[in-house]
Amino acid sequence: MRLAVASFACISALSWHLGYPFKFSLMLFHEKTFVLCLVFIFAFVRTEAEAQTNEAFQLEENQEILGGSGPEVSQISTATVTLSMSTSPNDGGLDTRNSLLGDAFGLRSWLGKYGVTLSINEIDELWGNATGGIRRKAAYNGVTSMTLTADLSKSIGLEDGLFNVSGLQIHGQPFTISTHLGVLNPTSGFEASLSTRLFELWYQQAFLDHRLDVKIGQIDLDSEFIISQYASLFLNASFGWPLAPSIILYSGGPSWPLAAPGIRLRYRPDEQLTLMFAATNDNPSGHAFRNAFDPSNQTVHPAGNNFNLNTGAFLIGEVQFAVNSQDIDDPSKAGGLSSFVGGLPGIYRLGGFYDTASFLDQRYDTQGVPLASPDSNGEPMPHKGNWMLYGIMDQMLWRPSHYSPTALGLFIRATGNGGDRNVVTVGVDAGLTLKAPFEGRDNDTFGVGWGMGQISTRARGFDWDMLDASGGSYPIRGAEHRLEITYQAQVAPWLIVQPDIQYVWNPGGGVPNPLTGAKIGDELIFGIHTSVAF
Repeated sequence: MRLAVASFACISALSWHLGYPFKFSLMLFHEKTFVLCLVFIFAFVRTEAEAQTNEAFQLEENQEILGGSGPEVSQISTATVTLSMSTSPNDGGLDTRNSLLGDAFGLRSWLGKYGVTLSINEIDELWGNATGGIRRKAAYNGVTSMTLTADLSKSIGLEDGLFNVSGLQIHGQPFTISTHLGVLNPTSGFEASLSTRLFELWYQQAFLDHRLDVKIGQIDLDSEFIISQYASLFLNASFGWPLAPSIILYSGGPSWPLAAPGIRLRYRPDEQLTLMFAATNDNPSGHAFRNAFDPSNQTVHPAGNNFNLNTGAFLIGEVQFAVNSQDIDDPSKAGGLSSFVGGLPGIYRLGGFYDTASFLDQRYDTQGVPLASPDSNGEPMPHKGNWMLYGIMDQMLWRPSHYSPTALGLFIRATGNGGDRNVVTVGVDAGLTLKAPFEGRDNDTFGVGWGMGQISTRARGFDWDMLDASGGSYPIRGAEHRLEITYQAQVAPWLIVQPDIQYVWNPGGGVPNPLTGAKIGDELIFGIHTSVAF
């Protein structure tokens, strides 16, 4: 603990000297206060725990609660794929069965002596649209990720400390952009601009017998917040980090592949309740909200080493409540509300976020004149702050017996936010997943998922203004709906193959095709995804 206190004292002094304007205006008013709070936590909170556990990662804890009924690999981001396909460095021994290279010629055993785990994953996808879009074509995209995770109790004697650093090599051609689908969110959550970049770089410390842990550094929030365990089976980007934050926040917020400097706190007073809060920079790239060359802003700092501290703050909190949590090794040991849903496990979440930055009006300029009017100055009216509220349900509906790998799960997620500064105001996702659908295929999962995004009234008002200005030939946007059918097959412990079909109604809510002026047609999309753990 002295090392942690000394380290953060040094960080505090350096931050004080540099004076970065990191505006945590709701809670952490000044970066100096932010760092001093960390020093206070590390200096005065004590723990008697002896070793880090798998529950250092929220994804693994959720899978434990749901009795292992979630998908074998969570397709939210490279971080969740790595967690799903790798062995934790703190599980008491080296198990390389999930890796194609095994012990990697003794490298993993040597690293294991120091509490270090090396994970290398390759994700490859091929997509094509049979209908819809501005053009029909196929495109390949892929990501190579490398992650080093260190149990610091073994590395340097710092009990209950965890260090993580990861990098990405993104290659191929983003399918959604190359075919001009016009959809609200990419067909795949693994689509990104080509780059070789740093992803995450953080340190996590546990306290109070692992009931409290604190993570600080360059962090990615979409592996812990606003996620559904069952929805993580699906490949469409909106089933991971939801549609709304992906398009209403700067660069999509602190989510894959753009992490941001910040802190995350998690407190678990008992087996049922989990409280989480995070405060990060709201704009990983540091670029303006609109970027005609690259709307995602991922090419602004392609090395991932921006560490932006000069814009607004992103504050998010979430409450998780588990019912009938099960032990994967002994599912008969269920805890919680045993009479609820026949004693089957579930996780319920409520949360929300606030972004302190300024956001642009969807209809009016700074003078209150419609942006579509020839009299407009073309500068959207700025609004201070942005918010979103959400609720998520993951509930097992059926399992033949306590010890059966087969399980049917239901997920529902709903988000809502203001409309004057946002394109979308309401987002809903729902679906069913069936784990172990066939005998002998215990780690396979079949799923059907649906989602929608409702265009805001203010954005629709802009469409009406454009309709008036054009003399009656401009489409009025409404809601986009999507359906996904997928099957995740574990071909080998180190190989996942996942064929996928998606159908999108009213892409983008009804955006016009620039070649014809009419709405872009509905889209039928086929894809194949593979994940290999080296």
